[in-house]
Amino acid sequence: MWSDWEEQIKHHPKVKASVLWEYDLSRFDWQYMRALVVERVILRGWDEDYYAIFALYGGLDGVRLIVRDEVLNLSNKEISFVCAVFNLRKEELKCYKHKLDRQNL
Repeated sequence: MWSDWEEQIKHHPKVKASVLWEYDLSRFDWQYMRALVVERVILRGWDEDYYAIFALYGGLDGVRLIVRDEVLNLSNKEISFVCAVFNLRKEELKCYKHKLDRQNL
């Protein structure tokens, strides 16, 4: 999946505004808010939005690290998806650990 991302990022340089509808993107800090951006693309994005985050955050490996270490809220379905496409185990994901902690309260 997205094997052509290096070519595609030239054609899809921006995440669609509709993915981050409640933010003023003219003043948006893309680095500080990277976990939110990646989470929103996972939730509501199209391939073009994935290519844009690959361009922003260091390709597949950069996005993979953000998914693993920073994203906090994903459903079980989305966890399965990111594990499959980014070759991760759910136990590695910060969002999965966070989910288990909330269930144990």
